[in-house]
Amino acid sequence: MSHPASTEQAERLRIHRLTAAAGDDFAADVRRGLTSPRKFLLPKYFYDALGSRLFDAICLVPEYYPTRAEASIFESYAAEIVEKVRGGARRVTLFELGSGSAAKTRRLIAALLATQPRLTYVPVDISTAALEESANALLGDYEGLSVAAYAADYDTALPRLSENFEEGALALVLFLGSNVGNFDRGEARDFLRRVRAALRPGDRLLLGADLKKDAPTLEAAYDDPVGVTAAFNLNLLARINRELGADFRLRDFRHVALYNEAEGRVEMHLESTRAQTVRLAALDLEVRFGAGERVHTENSYKYSLDELSALAAETGFKREHIWLDPAGRFSSNLFVAS
Repeated sequence: MSHPASTEQAERLRIHRLTAAAGDDFAADVRRGLTSPRKFLLPKYFYDALGSRLFDAICLVPEYYPTRAEASIFESYAAEIVEKVRGGARRVTLFELGSGSAAKTRRLIAALLATQPRLTYVPVDISTAALEESANALLGDYEGLSVAAYAADYDTALPRLSENFEEGALALVLFLGSNVGNFDRGEARDFLRRVRAALRPGDRLLLGADLKKDAPTLEAAYDDPVGVTAAFNLNLLARINRELGADFRLRDFRHVALYNEAEGRVEMHLESTRAQTVRLAALDLEVRFGAGERVHTENSYKYSLDELSALAAETGFKREHIWLDPAGRFSSNLFVAS
């Protein structure tokens, strides 16, 4: 539901629109992925309007535990997290990378506003519409809140975060969900080093990370029996049909999710159920698929607690505290910039 902004709310909202048109990138990335010797599609393209709604539905299925596990951490520990973050600082400025609807963030916003009269929240998201909707909802609920949003990808936004640093205020950056798991190990290190470069010594990062566990639990989380995750994965082909004039027959592909224990990651694929040729008119391209051939669409890396401590140390942080959900499935990690 959209929330109309009052004049007073509008004065507390700034959105920096840094996104460029992505259509050409989508076409180029699809061509590159489907002509690769091992075919792939990039997961950032899951999130068209339907894909975003399907992901929201995934978060509700019983088998997909990460969203609920992280929410339970904030429900139990939001005040403690704020206390640990603040240390001796008088104020905190809150940043979030990949903010989406900011549903889980509300508990931290409320906890921060319980300890300081005003709070600046700086969300970063690729979707301007998502930022506008979530910001207006938050501003309607929290009088002491101001929002300075960036409609941008992470690399574009990170150098701009310092525009919102306040003297005497610590920066707390949120990178929630299992978003870090979408990077491979080297990419995760590189990304967190870029986050660190955007911060000052003593600033904080709260990092959500899913933990390693048994394969059946992990595979069920990414291949629910109702088929919501399958629909989410297959919707990527529907998007290619719509935007690039392709003729993928979705019923001729199936969703595959498996846990690669050696790599510590869940892999998602789209598998061709028969030998077939697909034409992409906008690319003037024909792509042949063998029966059983897979298109890799996403990895979700899982971590041990020791690996998270090492990740902090390798990227210019120190892991100061960790919070777990009651079942010990998911972790919220407080990293302090060295």
